[in-house]
Amino acid sequence: MKRFCFFATIFTLFLAGCAPKGPVTLSVMTHDSFSASATVISAFEKANNVKLVFLKSGDAGAALNRAILTKDAPLADVFYGVDNTFLSRALDSSIYLPYASPMLAQISAQFKLDSSDQALPVDYSDVCITYDKEYFVSHNLPVPVTLEDLIKPEYKNMLVMENPATSSPGLAFLMATIQHFGTNAYLGYWKSLRANGVVVVDGWETAYYTNFSGSSGHGPQPLVVSYATDPAAEVVNATTLLTDSPVGSMLGAGTCFRQIEFVGILKGTKQLALARKFVDFMLGQQFQQDMPLQMYVYPVNTTAKLPDAFVKYNQVPAQPAALDPALIASNRDKWIQDWTQAVLH
Repeated sequence: MKRFCFFATIFTLFLAGCAPKGPVTLSVMTHDSFSASATVISAFEKANNVKLVFLKSGDAGAALNRAILTKDAPLADVFYGVDNTFLSRALDSSIYLPYASPMLAQISAQFKLDSSDQALPVDYSDVCITYDKEYFVSHNLPVPVTLEDLIKPEYKNMLVMENPATSSPGLAFLMATIQHFGTNAYLGYWKSLRANGVVVVDGWETAYYTNFSGSSGHGPQPLVVSYATDPAAEVVNATTLLTDSPVGSMLGAGTCFRQIEFVGILKGTKQLALARKFVDFMLGQQFQQDMPLQMYVYPVNTTAKLPDAFVKYNQVPAQPAALDPALIASNRDKWIQDWTQAVLH
């Protein structure tokens, strides 16, 4: 009997050793706006025998704070969503492992802001002012072209924006004004904008869906700080077939601010090889071509094809504003504090 039990145990252990292992888990921390097609995620999971778990952690700033606070016991293996307004803070906090992905060869140099390859570019989008076409036609009013136009009396009370302290598009718009007017003059512009009735709300959803008068919103403001991909988004997401977008984008030189989003492997990961594969996957053609209609951003991979709606309805600003990430890092908090004092108090 004892001999039988001994051989049965050996046989059981043998079967356990030969049995196929279940998928391992790879955790990816993201901002709340992350989205990808189920078929695309499934393709990576099946190819690598892995289960992806996405940990949505607030907007880009909140997600970065969480990654920094938990860096000694990281909650995830990979972190996606840091943008160029927070890039230096992420790098200074030493949360990433460097990884020179072979997919970087397919990415334009203009998006590679981290020479140490800790934060790798995934996508970009331009924060611009979106306008309600019907409003300006029905009021026989030209669409504003420049930042200076927004403080003219004919555009009084027409602009809604997000608070830079709580919203990444709001912060991006603040950066555009700093780049355009300079660090010594931008607050004067904001005081003029306040006097002209700019409306400030906490976040993008409130600005776009509550205050904006365009087709997705029914509010009083025909101008909203949003994204240059809004025209395509309105057509794609419309409940009835549209042949033209009801909204357009202000694209004058320096009126938009380009946001670039990055992915990196978090220090402390127990799944380094899989994390590298997932970074490669995010930078690869399949994921890059899926992003535009999932998150309404542009791919950075030069081989990725854009959806027809992006080609037909969107325009990319020729001269978006940009600031050195290091300059942003050293001044961001003060700029927000000074803006708050000038505009909200």
